[in-house]
Amino acid sequence: MAGTTGYGSEDDAGRMIVDINVTPLVDITLVLLIIFMVTASLIVNPAIKVDLPKAASGTEQVKTTLALTLTKDGALFLNGERSSDDAVVKYISGELPKNPELQAIIAADRSVSHGDVVHIIDLVKRTGVHRFAINIDRDGAGR
Repeated sequence: MAGTTGYGSEDDAGRMIVDINVTPLVDITLVLLIIFMVTASLIVNPAIKVDLPKAASGTEQVKTTLALTLTKDGALFLNGERSSDDAVVKYISGELPKNPELQAIIAADRSVSHGDVVHIIDLVKRTGVHRFAINIDRDGAGR
């Protein structure tokens, strides 16, 4: 038995190993899964924290290029960036010719006064956007 490696018989000495070893495939798959899980939280679009009012009758809205958010401290955000009334008017004036069906999604914190929300709706309508929606947190509580 001199010259044998201990695997199989002497007849198998010249045979190639043709079995599929799935261990490296499983290792790579698990590493990719871990990388995906770690980076998934970074891929999500950053959002402005707003306590939206709840309503049971809300419907899903398609993502739009005009997202307006009012925070409880009175700050106005346009598509996630801090903005002002003049900047919103300028942005809408540039986007409306490209997309006449432009729709505004208005989100306001629960503690924002009704007058501030009406001001934003009026600002959007005066600029030419006649389709708008109020963003809510969909819940059957009604409060």
